[in-house]
Amino acid sequence: MFESILGYLGLGLMLGLAGVGSSIGTSIAGNAAEGALKKNPEKSSSYMILSAMPATQGLYGFVAFLMWLLNKEWLAANGAIAFGVGISVGIVCLMSAIRQGQICANGIVGISQGHDVMTNTMIYAAFPEFYAILGLVGALLPTFMA
Repeated sequence: MFESILGYLGLGLMLGLAGVGSSIGTSIAGNAAEGALKKNPEKSSSYMILSAMPATQGLYGFVAFLMWLLNKEWLAANGAIAFGVGISVGIVCLMSAIRQGQICANGIVGISQGHDVMTNTMIYAAFPEFYAILGLVGALLPTFMA
């Protein structure tokens, strides 16, 4: 019973922390976009793309959540592992989304000032994204290895 509770707690933390991170990251970039629209509204599509980038970490948490729900036997039998993996992946996605939002916000400000930094901003924003992807892979591996 305790293993099962730990497993589901890890599952919830993974989904919740990833979602919170994406909410914060998209808000950071969205706030910058809102200010940038006042200065250079012609670039709104670039602002929107960069503002949406931190949303992917929440999707990774959701995908892992669904995959774990499909394997409830593993989750209940390996609660301590699920808890450790869930909280780890949740924190990685949380921090990755926040930092990616900050990178995208800086890029949005640069674009609004007339600088051609869209491509470079997307490259820089991909660096924290990479660790969220590794977190997703790490979350899925235990269920496939069982």
